[in-house]
Amino acid sequence: MLGRRAAVIAAAMAFAVAAAHAQTVGVTESEIRIGATFPFSGPASPLSNTGKGLIAYINSVNERGGVNGRKINLITYDDAYSSPKTVEQIRKLVESDEVAFLFSPLGTPGISATIKYVNAKKIPHLFVVSGATKFTNFAEFPMTTTGLASYNTEGRIYARYIAQARPNAKIAILHQNDDLGRDFVVAFKDYLKDDFDKKVVASSYEVSEPTIESHVVSLKSSGAEAFLFAGTPKFAAQAIKKADEIGWKPLFLINLVSTSVSSTIVPAGPEKAVGIIAATMFKDPGDKKWADDPGMKWYREHFAKYLPSADIGDANYLFGTQQGQILEQVLKQSGNDLSRENILKQARSIKGLALPTLIPGTINTGADSSMAYTQLQLQRWTGSSWELFGEVLSADLK
Repeated sequence: MLGRRAAVIAAAMAFAVAAAHAQTVGVTESEIRIGATFPFSGPASPLSNTGKGLIAYINSVNERGGVNGRKINLITYDDAYSSPKTVEQIRKLVESDEVAFLFSPLGTPGISATIKYVNAKKIPHLFVVSGATKFTNFAEFPMTTTGLASYNTEGRIYARYIAQARPNAKIAILHQNDDLGRDFVVAFKDYLKDDFDKKVVASSYEVSEPTIESHVVSLKSSGAEAFLFAGTPKFAAQAIKKADEIGWKPLFLINLVSTSVSSTIVPAGPEKAVGIIAATMFKDPGDKKWADDPGMKWYREHFAKYLPSADIGDANYLFGTQQGQILEQVLKQSGNDLSRENILKQARSIKGLALPTLIPGTINTGADSSMAYTQLQLQRWTGSSWELFGEVLSADLK
């Protein structure tokens, strides 16, 4: 009798577990469906190599058997860096593909257009590729974590560097006319306070503009001795080329998302970019400093196998690889509980995650910070590679 009762209880428990699995959207015994959008076409298409790096790393994970016995089915769509298209594709991922969660969607405009929808649906929206400061508002967007250091942090680092290097310089800022660009302007206002209006001249551009050359010419005529560009690689390359063409040699800084050698520096002309400064959080594959670094040796081997026809000099692939490693960590920590509640919990419970290509430091998230990265280091283009200098700077920079 007792044996029969135990068998009934065991069967009931097995049914309950099976029912729970059946109710977990996007999860089966053999796979987990995850969604993302990238600008595979359009004005920011070089950034989509982040997505290709992510896909390549997931392919390597699946080749090793997946995570906890499940393969990762990453469903990606092209949004062409167009907000209406992002809305359409994110809805498709959620309502038609029924993904378990969203991971690494890229682009401030598209994320801005979809973040409220995703949070209202209570779908984990993890390590989005944007540093827009508003996305770190955990009270307003409790399902979202970010995969870039905030643009406010990056901007304050640049403002402090300029203030130290050229204390009396007039500063020109050319920025994308959205949250990406405006966050950098706000960062300079926060840092310079009452001096902002006296020291800074800012100009914005739309991503639909074919060229930003006229903005560069206008900013040179302002007499600025320091120049920050905050936007995407295509336009960063244009700014570098035009500044060189008109003989403008300010203290020149570009934002992190435009630091790819292949997407920005090579199109602009490596010799024209000499001396440009930017912040980073990962090792430059082209820097001889890392030639014998174990992490970069691993990356070169991984790249040769999973991205054989791609350009290793494009840092977007490297960043996408790091994103894949974060995803793998979240899934490992989640074990067999792939409920949306636990996925989100684990995304906010990463402790001391060291990545092979990450500049010394670790990834730590928690109840008070859903940001993957809170530290950056400055680097200078030498003509052939990025060269690090100074100390690692933290998000709590004052």
